[in-house]
Amino acid sequence: MKKVNVRKMDLKDIDSVIEIENKSFKVPWSKKSFEREVKENMLAKYFVVEYDEKVVGYGGMWFIIDEIHITNIAVHPDFRGMNLGSFLLKSMIEYAESIGIYKMTLEVRKSNIVAQNLYKKFGFKECGVRPKYYENNEDAIIMWREL
Repeated sequence: MKKVNVRKMDLKDIDSVIEIENKSFKVPWSKKSFEREVKENMLAKYFVVEYDEKVVGYGGMWFIIDEIHITNIAVHPDFRGMNLGSFLLKSMIEYAESIGIYKMTLEVRKSNIVAQNLYKKFGFKECGVRPKYYENNEDAIIMWREL
């Protein structure tokens, strides 16, 4: 039986994360950006999801006073459709709640219905639009989750 695990990201995970990032986004974050987030950004927490001890997804969030901004979540294309994104997001929410933070926000592409449905499954609601937010002028849907 394959084992699924979520844990905090560390520097040894960056190469796997970059591979996932490059396969998931048209304008991916750089290796240096992830290294800074993990090493230097004291307000950031990043997690990886492992499937059979292989890093197959990641998610990040910034702690801003009493709320969390989810920066990114991605699962390797070869491992999508296995509920790993749900497992990862649930773990991130549980971590936030364990330290007393119950408000979370994020932006998601208007065209990314799969991601929007994932967030809705965990109680996120559409609360606004950032017009032309992405590099291709696509709008972002702002979503919030509060307990």
